[in-house]
Order: sequence, then structure tokens, then C-alpha cells
Amino acid sequence: MKMKFLGLCLLWCSSTLFAQDYFPENEGVKATNKNFTAFTNAKIYITPEEVIQNGTLLIQNGKVIKSGTSISIPTNSVIIDLKGKSIYPSFIDIYSTFGVEQPKKSPSTRRAAQYNPSREGFYWNDHIMPENSANTKFKFDAKKAKELVDVGFGVVNSHIQDGIVRGTGILVALNSTDNDARRILDDQSAQYLSFSKSVQKKQAYPTSLMGSMALLRQMYSDAKWYSQGNATTKDQSLEALLKNKTKVQIFEAKDKDNALRADKIGDAYGIQYTILGGGNEYENIEDIKATNATYILPINFPDAYDVSNPYQAKYVTLRDMRNWNQAPSNPKILAENGVLFSLTTHTLKSPSLFKKKLAKAIKHGLSKTAALKALTTTPAEILGKSNIIGSLKTGRQANFLITSGDLFDTNTTLYENWVQGRKNVINDITLNDIRGTYDLDIGGLIYELKIKGNPSKPSAELKQDTTKFKVKITHTNNWLTLSFAEHKENKQYRMTGITHSNTNTISGKLVLPNGKESAFKAIKIVNYKDSKEENKGANTSNLTIVPITFPNVGYGFNSKPKKETTLFKNATVWTGENEGILENTDVLIKDGKISKIGKNLNFKGVKTIDATGKHLTAGIIDEHTHIAAVAINEAGHNSTAEVKMEDVVDSEDINIYYNLAGGVTSAQLLHGSANPIGGRSAILKLKWGETADKLIYNNSPKFIKFALGENVKQSNWQSFSRFPQTRMGVEQVFMNYFQRGKEYDALKKSGQPYRYDEEMEVIAEILNGERFISCHSYVQSEINMLMKVADKFDFTVNTFTHILEGYKVADKMKEHGVGASTFSDWWAYKYEVNDAIPYNAAIMQSQGITVAINSDDAEMSRRLNQEAGKTVKYGGMTELEAWKMVTINPAKLLHIDHRVGSIKEGKDADIVLWNDNPLSVYAKAEKTIIEGVTYFDLQTDLQYRKAIQKERNLLIGLMLQEKAGGAKTQEPKQTKKEHHHCDSL
Repeated sequence: MKMKFLGLCLLWCSSTLFAQDYFPENEGVKATNKNFTAFTNAKIYITPEEVIQNGTLLIQNGKVIKSGTSISIPTNSVIIDLKGKSIYPSFIDIYSTFGVEQPKKSPSTRRAAQYNPSREGFYWNDHIMPENSANTKFKFDAKKAKELVDVGFGVVNSHIQDGIVRGTGILVALNSTDNDARRILDDQSAQYLSFSKSVQKKQAYPTSLMGSMALLRQMYSDAKWYSQGNATTKDQSLEALLKNKTKVQIFEAKDKDNALRADKIGDAYGIQYTILGGGNEYENIEDIKATNATYILPINFPDAYDVSNPYQAKYVTLRDMRNWNQAPSNPKILAENGVLFSLTTHTLKSPSLFKKKLAKAIKHGLSKTAALKALTTTPAEILGKSNIIGSLKTGRQANFLITSGDLFDTNTTLYENWVQGRKNVINDITLNDIRGTYDLDIGGLIYELKIKGNPSKPSAELKQDTTKFKVKITHTNNWLTLSFAEHKENKQYRMTGITHSNTNTISGKLVLPNGKESAFKAIKIVNYKDSKEENKGANTSNLTIVPITFPNVGYGFNSKPKKETTLFKNATVWTGENEGILENTDVLIKDGKISKIGKNLNFKGVKTIDATGKHLTAGIIDEHTHIAAVAINEAGHNSTAEVKMEDVVDSEDINIYYNLAGGVTSAQLLHGSANPIGGRSAILKLKWGETADKLIYNNSPKFIKFALGENVKQSNWQSFSRFPQTRMGVEQVFMNYFQRGKEYDALKKSGQPYRYDEEMEVIAEILNGERFISCHSYVQSEINMLMKVADKFDFTVNTFTHILEGYKVADKMKEHGVGASTFSDWWAYKYEVNDAIPYNAAIMQSQGITVAINSDDAEMSRRLNQEAGKTVKYGGMTELEAWKMVTINPAKLLHIDHRVGSIKEGKDADIVLWNDNPLSVYAKAEKTIIEGVTYFDLQTDLQYRKAIQKERNLLIGLMLQEKAGGAKTQEPKQTKKEHHHCDSL
């Protein structure tokens, strides 16, 4: 067996030796160098885990022939003794723009938005460009290659970073001495995707993150349809997409939440993306791990803020301060949790910063083995190229680094970076390392000389006793030239000497200020060690890392809260049911449900709260909100039924916490009013500290946002010009889409082949009574119009929201069966609300309509109890009926009244304990509970405020220390989340 293996090795070697090159040689004598190069006596990292001491690396023709401790070196070998040196595989960056010209944003020449594609024969959306190939735009850049090589990179994977589907990348060895035929390892290395539109293409759709997600879903469905031969036209984009589907799929997420969004799309279509992260994955490591994805991590950790000015410091959010403090731990946390990742220079201003940032990650706990894997074997594995790059196993390309020692030690010198067997010198390997502290003897006077920095470009400090001297120093070919001057008299001393590595001395000739010559000698007394704070290796004992909270912002939990069995005693209970308001009543919550309501209830071993003099209510439900969202409108089309607000839930929006403080436990997150047919709703429970998916109601009723009026016809949006431009046109949009939806549904039910259309699927759900409409509305004529359209297509509008002229058509609304969700007393903020009156809610309710009070505003939503109270003043409603307008009535409108909205045995324990009548302006929510979990507690809130101030002071102190230590800082900036409304774009 051994002889057979040896024979195969000889056959492989001979095939390499005698391979024929079909390229003609037109310059000089054509000859092939058949010699070997043997690097001996080195510590060799074959892989991050496989290390040999005093080994030999044998290479030929740019490939590794063999490595080990007992290698027979061929006679025709160049032998390089690397005693005391180390060899590592060169690094690989799989997310680069190297050599590929990137599209630049073209100036807009259009006065109106572009809604149709600009290309023929391609996909209907210009931002889908799988046919693009980085290979067609590649031009080797020797200057940038050197920048990367000097840091340790040998191979990069580059692509066109533009568009939602960006086409294929190109894998390139950074070999400046050969041509592209040799250095291009794969001209279609991976397919790249993102959520970002092209900067060059002007097609309006999509205008939002949820639009990008919907577009990707439809694209994959269309590709499946196309692959089955059903399409009647040729589509070069879909053909390229199908051709590329077997390649590695790399998705640019740049954020932990977007990573989960991308993974969800991939899971739906059987695709496992490799995900470019954003550096904040540590905040949600459990869900990141659950994606089973491999990640590409930027290490452009943020610089400390310059918080020396207290007026500016107060504008830096605690979240941003934490990110500065915690982000360098991101690679370590992923490694500890078994998440596979590679590292990238992406977003760094210069590759030269990479080493410093990597050192920071190591200082924050990333093991050196994990770091090496992330730069070598893992990126090779991601690209399916482990058989040619990423290690120094036999047959791999000869891409390796020669160092003076531990690669990740800041005192280590990187001498050479060999790429495809070609040597790139970074530092002269024959140059002695003269760094350290010396006793310098000049004519019997002893000076302290400190030499530091790069051995080939050192810097020096010189002093005698307390006197310091300004020094100039150079080190070339082991000859040192040094000069210094006495400050007072400016007398120049010049020295030239040779360095002796074996004796740790420097000796030579000294020229005194008077021109006389003498000798000098310097003896090293202390070896060099970089003392900078960021270069103290992996010792984390001196680090202060603030703990992660859930969510990782102010007011977050140290650990996620759990359900409790709780008994409220002697409360005034606003049931919201026929029982009305019950005095001195007890309520038991158990297993997340309202378990028992009665008087004098007693249960042992349960948490008991004395609610005497306090009021217990169901949690407030906001039928119409725009908090907790990354995006509100997809404005690219006049119908965007395909988009989902569930895709863009922002579980870390501080307004969730503020709403809990106002007693709100559930809310419908609605699409905006940019188009007649908007996007699908998300019905949320405000579970502060949970991830986005866990905020969404399970088995959630299906809703969609429609809109009428000024917004949809773009009265105030002059940059838009799509249909409709009039209220008459709005009606025609509805008629057209419902007719098309009816025809689509009929085709689908017929059993004949059909193209899956996510937008038409939603319209069909409305027609089939499976999805409900919540419609933005103001003017009575339009309200009547939509009800007539609904009657024509035999469905019922569920809710008119805003509905400020509802009092004019309440009888017709009752006849149609539609509910209303309105404001208590908003008016005159635009022309179409001129006829609004504060009695609107009471009048509609008097006609038997289910009426709710909503917010449509982040500030109002946390005061909905007071908004409900206004209906007592305007309309003479009873307190209980007023309270129902923010509890059971919105629950009925949202079809969740069987679960929430009142205090009834068996319902979810979504309840609020108030210190006063909940309709009063003096009322405060003392506890807000969802499914038995306390998400807001007034006393805990006071503790949070003190803890937040203490933590801010700590982090400000740490940043001031960083600045004092000479570290780079950034200007303070204010990160402020916009309050979204219906018309937010």
C-alpha cells in the first residue's frame, strides 16, 4: 500500500514537472524553473490546529509539495533556514472589492420617479442583476494588492457591491508577478445578494427593506416558474439566477436583525446563505446560532467617542457607548457558541488598520487559533476551495507568511508573504531585531536608549537622567545610523554602527559636535515589548466589559423575565365584560392566563400583591401604531400587498418600553398610507427584550392596510408621479386589483398551472374572507366608495381607521358591518380633516359601531388611557364604555378578543395595575404584565434610571482613559430614532 501511494505521488509530481504550457513566450529564452524551495527548521502551521516544530516546507511551481519533520529534500532545491521563525498560511478575504470598479451613484436627470425597468430581456426589476460578473470588470491593482499583502492576505474574493442580486464574484491570488490566467482562481466564485438597491439603477421599487424582502421572495418564485418552462419570454436574469444556484450564496446583511431576515428568506427556498454580519451579532447570539449560517465578520470596531465636552457627551446614546465597549468581543462570542465565521477587511478605511483591529479582538478574548481559522481554513471552506487554498497541506497553493514568531503577537515581525510561490518582502528577514532598551556608552557617559517600532523603520527615545534628546534613527542592512542634539546648544552627535544579534550589542563610530571621532557601544538590557494598552495580547483581566441586556439598550433586562403566578388582592377590577367594574376583587394569574376572579381568594406559595385602592385593567390595545418598525411605507408601487410589516419589526425600539409604561400590551403595526393598497400588518404583543418574531401574535389574524385621500394621490409628495393622481383614480386601482385577484384566484382553484404571485395571493385572501382590511380614511365620499367596491366584490371592510368624518356616514357603516378606529380630538392638521369633531367616536358608537381610539403616533400611544378619557367629556360616554375603546373594542376589531381586551377567566394575562382611575391624567401604570410576565414595573424603572446614569459615567470614564492613552477617537454624535407616521417614507 505504501509503495502504491509513493507511486501515485511520483506520478502527480511528474505530471506537474512535465505539464505543457500553451502560452507562447515572446520575450527572452523560454525555460521552466524545475527547482524546489525548502524552508527548514521552522514552526509550521499546516492548519490552525496542525502545527509542526522544526519542520520543513517544500514547494515547487507555486504549490506545496510536502511539509513535515522528516522530509527528503531533492538535490535541486534552494534551502532557506528559518530557525526560530514561523510559517503560517496567508490570509483570505472573501468580501472585497479588490480590482473591481464599483458603480457610482449617477446624478438624477428625471423629474419623476421611474416605475418600469430600463432593460429588455431581463427581470422586471432593475435591481435584480444575477447576470453581472465581477470578472468582466476586473483589473489587477498592484498598489492595492501590496497593501493587502503587507497585512498578510494572499487571496481575495471580490464582487460588484451594487444591487439586491449582484451576480458572481471573482477569486484572485494577490500575485503581482504573473498574469490573470494564473492568479484568477475562480471567475464565478460565489453569488452575492443584499437588501440594498443599485446606486446606478433608478427604478423606484423597492423603497424599503420590506420591499426588498418581498422582491426576493417573488424572484425565487418566478425562477421556479421559469425553470419549469412555463414562461413565454426569455429572461436573462432568471437564467443567470438558476445557473448560479449551485454556487455559494453570500448575503450582505450588515446587522444582526437583517441576518435573521435574510436567513428566513433562505430557509423558505431551501438556501443556506453565508451572511456578512454587522458586528453586533453578540447581542442576539442564540438566534444567530440558530440560523446555522456561516458568517463573514467585519472587525471595524468603533473608536471611542471624544466625551471630554460634557455638553456633547450627553448626546451619545447609551446604546452607542455600549457598542464601543462590547463590539470587540463579537468574534469571541461567536467562536464560543460554535458559530463558524471568517474575518474581512470590509468597511476598514485601509488594510493597514486590520492588524490593530484584530489585536483588539484577540485582547477581548478571541483565541489565536480561532482567529487563524477565520482567516484561512474557514474562508476556504466557505468558497469550497479547501483543496487549493487556506492551508499548507500537500497540493495547496504556496501562499504563506514567514514571521519572527507568534503571528498575533504585536512584537512579531512579518517578514515575507509568499503568494503562489512568489516572494513578497515586507520586512528584511536578514535584518536584526534591535528593538529594546540599551545602555549607551558615549565617552564614559551612560544614556538610556529605547528602540521600538518596526525593526526596519524603528523609532527611538534617548535620555540621560531626566534630560531627553530628540533622536533620528535608521536601520539598513544591519547598520544603524543615529543622531541626536543637545537642546540648549544644539550640538549634534552622529553615530554609525553595526548590530550584533548574537551579543545583543551595537557598536561603531561616534562623531562628536566638535568633529572629533570616538567609539560607542550599546548593550541591550531589556527586550522590546509594546506597552500600548491595545497590544497586551489576550489578557482580558484588565478589561471592563459592561454586561449585555435584553434588549441591549437602556432599560433592558439583565436576564429575560419569566412567567409568575401572581395574586392581586382587593383591586378595583375593570373587567371590560358584562360584570363591569368590580370593587375589592382578587385576580389570580397562572401559567400566563387569568386563572381566577373573585373575592377573598387565597393561594399558598404564590406572589401576592396588595392592590387596595388601585385599579386592575386589561392591557391597552392600540389598533393603529407605527412604533417598533424599521420601515413604514413601501412607496414604489400603487399596490404593495406583497410586503409584510412582520418583516420589519424592530424589537429594540424604546417606544415599546414607553408604551408598556403607558399600559399598552398589544398593538397593530400598520403599513403607511403611501399607496391605495399597502402592506400586510403585524399584530404585536409588546414583549420587551424578546426578538422580533416573538413579539408577533401566534396564529395571528391576517390584516392589510388600505388608504384613501391625500396621501395616496400624492398631494404633498411632489417627487412622485405614479398613478393614481386623483381620488377617482384610487377607486379604479381597487377595481382593477380586485378583478385581477378574482381572476387569479379562479385560475389557482382550477388546477391549471399558474405563476405564483404573492401580491395576488393577498388580494385573493381578501376576496375569500381570509384577510381583513384596515383602511386609512377621512372624507365621507371615499368611505362610501370603498364600501361600494367591497359590496361589488362581496367582502366586508373590517375597519376604517382615522375615519374623522365617520359621524356623517355612521348609518351606512353599520349597514356594511365595518368598525371604526379613530382619534379622540385631532383635527385641522391637513385639509381633509377640516370637518373633524371630538364627538365623532361617541356618535359612531351610538349607531352600534364597534369603535376604538388609536394613536398613529409614538407619543400619543403611551397616553391612550387619557385619550379614552376624553370621550367621557366629548359625548358623555360612561367610564366603562370609554375604557372599552382602548381595550376590548380594538381587540374585537383585530379579531383577538377571545384572547385579550378584558379581564376574564381563561384569557391571556395581559393586565395593568394602575395607581388611580385609569382614565385620569394622574394615573400611572405600576405594573404592565403580558402572559404572566412583568415587562414594566414602576419601581424597577426608577432603579433602571440610576443604573443607566452609573453605567454612562463608567463608559465615559473608560472612553476618557482611551483618549488619554493616545487612542483614536470619534466626534460625539446623536443617534435618534425617527417617530414614524402614516406618511413616513
